[in-house]
Amino acid sequence: MNDDFIETLLLTGKLAGITTIILLFIGLPLGYLLAYKNFRLKALVEALISMPLVLPPTVLGFYMLVAYSPQNAIGHFLEHTLNLRLAFSFEGVLLASVLFSLPFMVQPIQNGFASIPRSYREASYTLGKSFFITFVRVLIPNIKPSIITAVAMTFAHCIGEFGVVIMVGGNMPGETRMASIAIYDEVQSLNYDTANKYSLILFIISLLILTVIYSINGNKRIL
Repeated sequence: MNDDFIETLLLTGKLAGITTIILLFIGLPLGYLLAYKNFRLKALVEALISMPLVLPPTVLGFYMLVAYSPQNAIGHFLEHTLNLRLAFSFEGVLLASVLFSLPFMVQPIQNGFASIPRSYREASYTLGKSFFITFVRVLIPNIKPSIITAVAMTFAHCIGEFGVVIMVGGNMPGETRMASIAIYDEVQSLNYDTANKYSLILFIISLLILTVIYSINGNKRIL
């Protein structure tokens, strides 16, 4: 295994890891909000969160690339005011990855919160516990399987994402060249041996993640 091979795998893991951590902090409060609160446009919010499940990755990638462009108001502000150019950069791919992986984190957590009996929260508040204590010590411990599933699914989705990454980041070694893009690139170059190595590693990682998820869900059903 050469340095480029290792670097690509590490970069892929870095993207998936950072994306998962960011989405965990977003997914917990957002999942709570969607599970317990009713508000105007809630259906629209849920639809927007779920869009990556049905939307072709290249569509989101295209609009993200347009937003990043210096010719666009958003891109112009980022580049000239914040000195931040997101197109064809790791930061740009990371932002796109967070948006595209959002439902994989939010939906399992939302379902977990929704499955907790209302009496749990009421009992905690009756005992004088604050919202934060109830959230941290009562609700979160009761949705651990959902959180683990959300984290695992988000990470697995990130390491295999292709369309958004190549649209927003291109194929820049050490910057935006992820394993999924490397597989395509190696196949195009007829380097099937290297493509097989990438594919096998991603296959094993995905299999292990799914095995963990099904084991957790299986144990939950047994209990």
